[in-house]
Amino acid sequence: MPRCTVVVITFNDATRLPRAVRSVLGQTLRDLEVVIVDDASTDGTERVAAELVRADPRVHYLRRERNSGGCGAPRNDGIDAAVSPYIMFLDSDDELPRHACKSLLTEIERTGAEFVSGQISRLYEETGRLERYYPWLFAGRRVVEGIREEPELFLDGFATNKLFSVDFLRRHVLRFPEDIHYEDHVFSAELYAAATRFAVVPWVVYHWYRAPEDTSISLSIKEMANVRHRVAAAEISDRILRDHGMGDLVPDRQHRFLRQDLRVYLNPLPGRDLVWAKEFASVARPYLEQIPAEVIDRTEPMVKVCCHLILDERIDDLLVAARSLSGPKAPPRAALQHEGRTYWGTTLDPGMDITALHLAELPYTASRLRHEITEIAADGEAVTMTVHTYDPFCALPPEWKATFRYGSRRIPITPKPAGEGGYISEITFVPTAKCDPRIGFTRSSDGHTTTDRLLVDPNLEPLVLDSGVVVKAEGTSAFLRVTVPAARPSLLRQLKRKVIARLSTPELKLKVYKALIRVVPQRRNLALFEADCGKGYTGSPRAIYEELRRRDLDVDVVWSVARRRSDFPADAGKVRRSSWRYIWTMARAGIWVDSHGFPLDYPKPPRTRYLQTWHGQGIKSIGFDAPDLRSDFAQPREQWRRAIARWDALISPGPEFERTFVRANNFSGPLLRYGTPRCDALVRGSEAEGVRERLEIPPDRKILLYAPTYRDTAKGSGKSVRADLRLMAEALSDEWVLILRTHPVERYKVPQDVRHFVRPAGSYPEINDLMLVSDALMTDYSSVSSDYAVTGKPMLFYIDDWDEYRLNERGVYHDLPAIAPGPCVTTTEDLVDCIANLPAVHASFAEKYAAFRELWCSQERGNASARVVEDFFAVPLTVHEPASNFLWGAP
Repeated sequence: MPRCTVVVITFNDATRLPRAVRSVLGQTLRDLEVVIVDDASTDGTERVAAELVRADPRVHYLRRERNSGGCGAPRNDGIDAAVSPYIMFLDSDDELPRHACKSLLTEIERTGAEFVSGQISRLYEETGRLERYYPWLFAGRRVVEGIREEPELFLDGFATNKLFSVDFLRRHVLRFPEDIHYEDHVFSAELYAAATRFAVVPWVVYHWYRAPEDTSISLSIKEMANVRHRVAAAEISDRILRDHGMGDLVPDRQHRFLRQDLRVYLNPLPGRDLVWAKEFASVARPYLEQIPAEVIDRTEPMVKVCCHLILDERIDDLLVAARSLSGPKAPPRAALQHEGRTYWGTTLDPGMDITALHLAELPYTASRLRHEITEIAADGEAVTMTVHTYDPFCALPPEWKATFRYGSRRIPITPKPAGEGGYISEITFVPTAKCDPRIGFTRSSDGHTTTDRLLVDPNLEPLVLDSGVVVKAEGTSAFLRVTVPAARPSLLRQLKRKVIARLSTPELKLKVYKALIRVVPQRRNLALFEADCGKGYTGSPRAIYEELRRRDLDVDVVWSVARRRSDFPADAGKVRRSSWRYIWTMARAGIWVDSHGFPLDYPKPPRTRYLQTWHGQGIKSIGFDAPDLRSDFAQPREQWRRAIARWDALISPGPEFERTFVRANNFSGPLLRYGTPRCDALVRGSEAEGVRERLEIPPDRKILLYAPTYRDTAKGSGKSVRADLRLMAEALSDEWVLILRTHPVERYKVPQDVRHFVRPAGSYPEINDLMLVSDALMTDYSSVSSDYAVTGKPMLFYIDDWDEYRLNERGVYHDLPAIAPGPCVTTTEDLVDCIANLPAVHASFAEKYAAFRELWCSQERGNASARVVEDFFAVPLTVHEPASNFLWGAP
């Protein structure tokens, strides 16, 4: 008897069926069977299935005599045919990841659960992109003792991402309904009503394919029958819960309908005509009338608005409101503000309350205007259009200038007041590159600009210009997009590209560089400076450079620039990192200064002196102790060893840095023991001008700097931002503004509903400015705490993943909760409590703060830049020659 049965249902899908079956036969669990249930296909499915049966004895084939019109009947046939103790369901247009069966089987046997549910992931066939479905729902590996324990799991209404005990299904006579689409929803309600113990796992167990022209039942949402079936499935599911004595859970099931099912139809609603929208509303309204008002009020504000518009039969307004649900999430045309509340539209109706979006409280650069194109036409290579701009929250100041922005172009425009409110702009432009055009309003008083995309008729036929450029509506909310067809380059251009590509390979550049350093004479006073691999004008290299300029020493500095060239001084020499000129400068420079590491494989020219400033210190493991180098792979370890051997001097902030960093990197060269140049500004304590103004922070708000470090196993995911920003905003926004400084390797977009409280500053050029302007720091395991201790200001540590981080993720040198100069908390609620009582909390950590400061900042006296310049530049050292003035306490 096989250990697992996978039922593959199919109908007229001969092309994709083999892919689905192969994904099962290729499972790491070999002891399984595949039951193909053919719902009376009329294409070549029967022939394809026969070939699969002949190729592998684990495959069995059942064919229904008549098509059932849904998924319920063939799945029930599969249940009846299963001979193994466990069963899964797979649609023939999808597939299982390779370890799905084995991992779920292991979990159900380990936990004794009645079924196990795993993460489902959409797979977009055009791009190959994977997108997890409600990833937070599956975030923790756990056993749930019945749905009442976690009613939010009603959102997981799939049958395909689960492994079931066949005995459990048969004992409770759990079957799929055969007379309705969305049988999964009804089946799931029966399943949750019957189950007393089930498990949830965080890994992906099902790939749900999404093809551009998908005709599956779940995506036939234009058909009104589809709406009726989904609403009927919701009503039946509610009845099932009541029949099982779970009536108290019906509101949670209804909340799932509003949050997920209704949105399926609301998102594309702007593209439907008025007749369709009215019929949709008439189908949905009877069920919405059964849902208690408090359940509707629990949904996100714009869904709540749409529900009330359906209930009030305001279909024209519904079409306007639906454009705020996706894409640019356009603001309303009009809004009312009354006694601290904000309402959609022009009436003080509680159902129209959108205060929770905080759209009326946004800083000017994030404030929202609504631009609707009322007329648009193509004229040769040009586009002419009329745009109506709405300012529902009165964000525009008395004096402003407006521009139409497309690509890198800016065209001044003159919006004129409209009789019905807002402004009308007449615009003509000639698009030449792909872009999403915007209108920007620049405030004359400070130069801040707010921009928004332009909404257009969702049913606009694409405008094809004489140039071949296409102007069209994009997305369900229908914003204006310009696309340019890919032009085939000329033979000469293709040849040029190939030649440039061959002459610009990293291998060739390294080979040329190694030849250059043998023959090119060096310029002893030419210095190549680099901070964060060229990504910024910041850190200790910046502090040393500014000291050189202050002293007017005869050192010609060239900065390595990887991005944001405008952040660097206009009069400074600059070279694009990794360019041929960069290679030439590396070979000629007599001095290298950087904070992270010049390209690792490039040997230092024999007479060049290399000053490594490094970029931080703290509790995290580093060098050969870090995860990427502590493995047994010799190549990266040897590469890093050779890179360190290039350093002629290393700036050491203090003894603890030498105990950890210097030891972990096996560095044996001279140490400049004067403190950290980048911390000189922190010791002086003078705030940089204009930081509050640049970040739009009101003068009456205190500032909390939130600077988490990245997670090695999730770089670029945004998962380092672990505190609940919404909860913090609700509790603290009257007194505080939070500056979010994510690590440079992170990618995190601040949710719009907390932008009134959070100022994203991941790309802010100088973190010292943020530390100096802030009133307190919130961090985790980041080295920023070691620098921030110089200021003496309060620190808080949000470390909800401490055990994971220290044991499995990165590894640490210190027990942070034991030495932290502020509270270490694991919940946002505790964090908020600490901030509410910050003076007393900070005072209670005075002794630990002093010890922490002594550990990391004992040598910070505010003159590190000057002393480094005196030793390394004013009095040049022989390469790797020890010097007495590098000792602690040297004058």
